[in-house]
Amino acid sequence: MNSLELRGVAKDYSVDGVPVPVLRGVDLTVGAGEIVAILGASGCGKSTLLRLIAGLDRDYAGSVRAEGREVTGPDTDRGLVFQDHRLFPWLTAAENVDLALDSLCLDAAARQERVRHHLDLVGLSDFARAYPRQLSGGMAQRAAIARALVTEPRIILMDEPFGALDSFLRMRLQEELLRIWERRGVSIVIVTHDIEEALFLADRVVVMDARPGRVVETLSVDEFRPRDRNGSGLVELKRYLLSLLAAKH
Repeated sequence: MNSLELRGVAKDYSVDGVPVPVLRGVDLTVGAGEIVAILGASGCGKSTLLRLIAGLDRDYAGSVRAEGREVTGPDTDRGLVFQDHRLFPWLTAAENVDLALDSLCLDAAARQERVRHHLDLVGLSDFARAYPRQLSGGMAQRAAIARALVTEPRIILMDEPFGALDSFLRMRLQEELLRIWERRGVSIVIVTHDIEEALFLADRVVVMDARPGRVVETLSVDEFRPRDRNGSGLVELKRYLLSLLAAKH
């Protein structure tokens, strides 16, 4: 069974009372344990599509199914990581992660163990009592990832999660994400405009065009992991994707 199935998804926004098409005819599947990158320029509807999968917006046409069930709203089977960490500044890292467990029926000891385990998973065990202002940007984003994972979802949705970080830190967190993926076996959908990030992480890259947003090509990345960012295989795929995206602008 696929983790995600989208069929004929279409979405409009209203601007001064006039409907503006944002997405049209989007079909997408994500297999169990698969990483899929959604790649495209700003304005092609990538983030809107992710919101629909997350259940944050129900005003659309078509079908979105997660784990075989129609998406009717947010659910603990789907964890969401935004571009900025969105941690509450008055809560510690541990308290921010624990907050995600409010929707689950767990006793205090089970919650504490879940939080401890997931902070350890992202390498933040020593910073459980630190407040967001005391964390670096990368550490805060790790805490956000722990918060998304602590409910033990089967699907992780990531909206430009490393876009605000410097290139060195971005590469480190990409590698951390793959480490977590290998341990947890979750499905991941990551929205990005970074071709190198998409090719380094994903099993498949879904390329979107804008106005309205639609899938123009799906590319399989058959390179074995761990991948060489500068290997000839990825370089050739990058060249192809650059030419494809350039032709759309």
